[in-house]
Amino acid sequence: MSENVQIDEAAPVPTFDVLEALDDAVLIDVRTAAEWDQTGVPDISSTGRSLWCVEWISGPQMAPNPAFLDEVLAHAEGVLPGRMFFICKSGARSASAAIAVAALAKHMGVSVHCTNVIEGYQGHPAAGPQSGWKARGLPCKPHGIGRGKT
Repeated sequence: MSENVQIDEAAPVPTFDVLEALDDAVLIDVRTAAEWDQTGVPDISSTGRSLWCVEWISGPQMAPNPAFLDEVLAHAEGVLPGRMFFICKSGARSASAAIAVAALAKHMGVSVHCTNVIEGYQGHPAAGPQSGWKARGLPCKPHGIGRGKT
């Protein structure tokens, strides 16, 4: 299979719209477990799609998670979905995570479309106080279960 790897960006509301429309889409929250527990996570249960919580960086040292790609593959049961959205607090870490997964897909020879959710979950300072998944009124829920699929 020849790979077709795309990387782009989308704001939170269009991201939610695509998650509602596409069967082969997931949202990957790459924040830390502490962030998930403190601020909650996107609630995409109404879309019928999966939210995968996989730390890009971990712990108080904010060190790279060496198992990130393995954990993504474990959630995917070895088969990457065609459309993958990545979200963090403000859109920076998720951009790096999207690039890493796109590189993995290219190496595997599979087609994927990786999208960084700009503004992130809590908003980006440059985008203003009404930016981010939460401020835009998209569904959220408490996490409180540590790492894993919600």
